[in-house]
Amino acid sequence: MSNTPTIETERLILRRFTSSDLEALFAILRDPIVNRFLPWFPVTSLVEAEAFYEQRYAPVYQAERGYAYAICLKEDNVPIGYVNIGIQEPHDLGYALSQKFWHQGITSEAAQAVVARAKADGIPYITATHDRLNPNSGLVMRKLGMSYRYSYEELWMPKEIKVIFRLYQLNFTVHQDFTYQKYMEQSPHHFVEQI
Repeated sequence: MSNTPTIETERLILRRFTSSDLEALFAILRDPIVNRFLPWFPVTSLVEAEAFYEQRYAPVYQAERGYAYAICLKEDNVPIGYVNIGIQEPHDLGYALSQKFWHQGITSEAAQAVVARAKADGIPYITATHDRLNPNSGLVMRKLGMSYRYSYEELWMPKEIKVIFRLYQLNFTVHQDFTYQKYMEQSPHHFVEQI
């Protein structure tokens, strides 16, 4: 099985990031609006973008299996965002997209393709979390067929802010009632909202 094989959708090419994508990755990672709800500060230089690539993407591409994709439009194959799924529990789905391309269904299109790939490869379930102040991310999760399970408070590092996260989950080979519990167990403040 090829690690992070290229996937094509109607509008997109989903592929590995390469070292030649650093300018495009920098453009995604430097935007404070795009990165507002992500667990890191915006990068401030190409050097920081390269370090991000080396820490977060290079190891995935060296592993036996991985789901760490650049989202590219077919017309130019230049990264405009990313979508990832973790191999280890809780098989967390994450994504981001340059502001210019918001509200066009691109994130959902990309994530649906990567989720289908992970399911076909035998990933038992996926989870995703979003800041309660970022409900649009929850809309993407619901479009993928994910269901809300619970909310929990976490002190988010390195930003050092308290955040209420909503956890969504989609089960494949595990029982449909199974819910990943660890975030709830680690948070003294957890609850179920009416969404």
